[in-house]
Amino acid sequence: MIDATPARDGLPSARRPKDLLYSEGFRAAAYQIALAAAVVFIGLFLYQNVVENLQRQNIATGFGFLKEVSQFEIGETLINYSARDTYARALLVGLLNTLSVSAAGIVLATIIGFSVGIARVSNNWPLQRIATGYVEIVRNVPVILQVIFWAAVTRNLPAPRQALDLWGLGFLSNRGMTFATPVADPAHGWMLLALVAGIVLAAVGDRWARRHREATGKHVDMLWPSVAVIIGLPLIVWLAFGAPHLISFPERKGFSFVGGYTISPEFVALMTGISLYASGFIAEIVRAGIEATPKGQVEAARSIALRPRFIMRYVVLPQALRVIVPPLTSQYVSLIKNSSIAVVVGYPDLVNIGNTVMNQTGQAVEAIAVMMTVYLIISVVTSLLMNTYNRLVAIKER
Repeated sequence: MIDATPARDGLPSARRPKDLLYSEGFRAAAYQIALAAAVVFIGLFLYQNVVENLQRQNIATGFGFLKEVSQFEIGETLINYSARDTYARALLVGLLNTLSVSAAGIVLATIIGFSVGIARVSNNWPLQRIATGYVEIVRNVPVILQVIFWAAVTRNLPAPRQALDLWGLGFLSNRGMTFATPVADPAHGWMLLALVAGIVLAAVGDRWARRHREATGKHVDMLWPSVAVIIGLPLIVWLAFGAPHLISFPERKGFSFVGGYTISPEFVALMTGISLYASGFIAEIVRAGIEATPKGQVEAARSIALRPRFIMRYVVLPQALRVIVPPLTSQYVSLIKNSSIAVVVGYPDLVNIGNTVMNQTGQAVEAIAVMMTVYLIISVVTSLLMNTYNRLVAIKER
């Protein structure tokens, strides 16, 4: 019990400066402030030291070089770019390339990882053995070797004239993967907005159905209404714009293709390598999450004649996601960082272009600082999004 009786100095004994000094909360805050101040001081000291050394060698400092003309071309860009553009735009091209290969890799790794993870706990013995062998192989081969392997595979594919036909929808050759794409139309942007709106409405409907079930005990199946909203809204927009259906099919012409859209072999190799490597870890995460669900609850759900998809949706997944999401976030962040090995296959990502900028300008500290900051922001944003999702799917204790 705290003694709050007045002391000789007129203050309660529990509020004396001496007692505050030795309190656990005060010491913890003081240690953190002191550590932060030390880090800032060391950082400023190192920065000042670097600036002085660079000035002594007549090397310019600062980020003014970003406004200078780059004078080099980039083979693969998502936005318009030429050698007459600035270094800042060149780095932006690298950032967009990094984001595109990372996003594609995350989607592919998630699909493969969840499929293999579910196969790992399957009762089908051959399927389980195949999934186990896949996981052991991709997890124990370094990611850089996997990327180099797929780069060698893609570069040894047939030439465009002997390209592999993808069922009339495209071609696979040593120039990459070329596939048919819809001809650009204003309707496509509105269809994308309609798709996002459909996903939001489906999420709201699912949340309402869950609250309704908790309040009344009555189940409202939102599967087909959600599918109808997600597919129906873009379909209505498509019909409202006159149902544009022109598709650009690729055709062989000379030593290349015309029409469609081509993904470079470097992109294919990098995306395949980093996504397969991450999928092995994701598969183990999914397997652990499913096996963490108490078997007694699954058996209880079966005893009341719940359908298998209801058991997976309302019994297994809610509990498995608590185990799956946190390590899954780490795998997504690792995959994004692994995309920086694009330099070994020549894909123009942020690091590859950053190295070119650094070599041309001599602004090594600034170029590296830009790349580090960008990767830090991407990783933090990814973690925040996954943590938000983790809170949404978390089981609320009542």
